[in-house]
Amino acid sequence: MIVYKDGAWQGLEETSIPVMDHGFLYGVGLFETFRTYQGSPFLFQDHLKRLREGLASVYIEWEEDDDSLLQMIGTALEKNNLTDGVLRLNVTAGISNWGLPNETYTRPSTLLFTRPVAPVQDEGRRAIFLQIPRNTPEGSVRLKSHHYLNNLLGKRELGNLADTEGIFLTREGYVSEGIVSNIFWVKNSTLYTPSISTGILNGVTRQYVIHLARLLGVKVEEGTFTKDELLHSEEVFVTNSTQEMVRINQVDEVEFPKAGWHSLFERLRELYKESTYRQLQSYQQAKRVDIQNGKDKLISE
Repeated sequence: MIVYKDGAWQGLEETSIPVMDHGFLYGVGLFETFRTYQGSPFLFQDHLKRLREGLASVYIEWEEDDDSLLQMIGTALEKNNLTDGVLRLNVTAGISNWGLPNETYTRPSTLLFTRPVAPVQDEGRRAIFLQIPRNTPEGSVRLKSHHYLNNLLGKRELGNLADTEGIFLTREGYVSEGIVSNIFWVKNSTLYTPSISTGILNGVTRQYVIHLARLLGVKVEEGTFTKDELLHSEEVFVTNSTQEMVRINQVDEVEFPKAGWHSLFERLRELYKESTYRQLQSYQQAKRVDIQNGKDKLISE
């Protein structure tokens, strides 16, 4: 893997951060994970908006501009011999004094990791409720931060179970989210998902699926729900930017048979895939305009 770090491209084994980087010492750092479709990063502006707002909330000044980041993504795919990939854009606080600072971090480090898109089982996957509860956010909302121990412990609880997602409950017993996903379920033509008040990450894909459901005229309920409410639903699925939308065919011992063409999950997934195609068309059109503008400039000169 070829990794970008602060203006340089190098092998993964050669990439490191200083021991006095507060991303290492105190976990002061955020990241976004997204995927590309023929080179076009999907919902990229939404990811950047969340990242920039999160960085500001933890007092990190980050000045990378959109055009530079898009160019960086294209270079990352090229250097790793990929047409498409999953990318992780990571911003860590940077070097500071030993101790908890009061000043803003003004010299953060930017890293970009790339890997191939893993295939997703179309048959769906299983989910189980975890015994370890979802921890509460460190601040007012959950950030996609380096504080990932709760997720790691949840994954450890799963063990080596293949094609299985672990679902956290809050300490009060409400459904929150998966280890690496947000969760939805359907009952009586209504789409349900835990609210942000449960301490979940407000996933970019989560937000987009809610948007798509409302475009279809589907009622969406965000709230606090018990696991029994989920288990008595008709369809269950999870979302994240890497795997898009994945049907859940079993939660604990309760099975959810595939609902067929009339399934709300299938309708939403089809609309999601159509959205990726439409964005790709816009991206390719913008590239053609940029190329033509470049030619026009050369001719005029």
